[in-house]
Amino acid sequence: MPAKQKKRKRTRGPRFPRLPKGPNGGIELLLIQAVDHLGSQGDVVEVKPGFANNYLLPQGLATVATDHHKRMVEKHRAKLQEIEKQRLKSYRDMASELAKLSVTIEANANDDGHLYGSVGAPEIVAALKSQDVTLAQDQVRLEGPLKELGLYTVKVQLHTSVDCELKVWVVPSVEKDA
Repeated sequence: MPAKQKKRKRTRGPRFPRLPKGPNGGIELLLIQAVDHLGSQGDVVEVKPGFANNYLLPQGLATVATDHHKRMVEKHRAKLQEIEKQRLKSYRDMASELAKLSVTIEANANDDGHLYGSVGAPEIVAALKSQDVTLAQDQVRLEGPLKELGLYTVKVQLHTSVDCELKVWVVPSVEKDA
């Protein structure tokens, strides 16, 4: 007869390691990249656990704010500021180039000038791409889709502190007779 074996109690550890709590009860993170309405690169921010676990950490926008990471950021803060200054300068140069440009988009319209569809950010980005200017769709700020023919001034946000305006012409498409 085998000796009586002790029954071991199975314990489960947390699925994810505990994240450091901040003074207000949130989670302290160090931003790797600038995040709108939150902070710039190298800032230590305190956010809710869901925002940290579901967005900032998986997207690679932040990391856990350990003492080591804080020291490394302080050590490289001057270099980070210089990089950010160069990035801002390039955004300002791009904004001045965009302000000189105008984009023409052809769309189907009726005789009154109302479009059958609408012109939105994807069409504007595609028209800019044909002029060798690359933008993301979320950088084009529209109050709503453009639904009539005419000239529009569209706001483009390149950076949180760099905005510019772009002229967009919406013209009727030319029908080709066969």
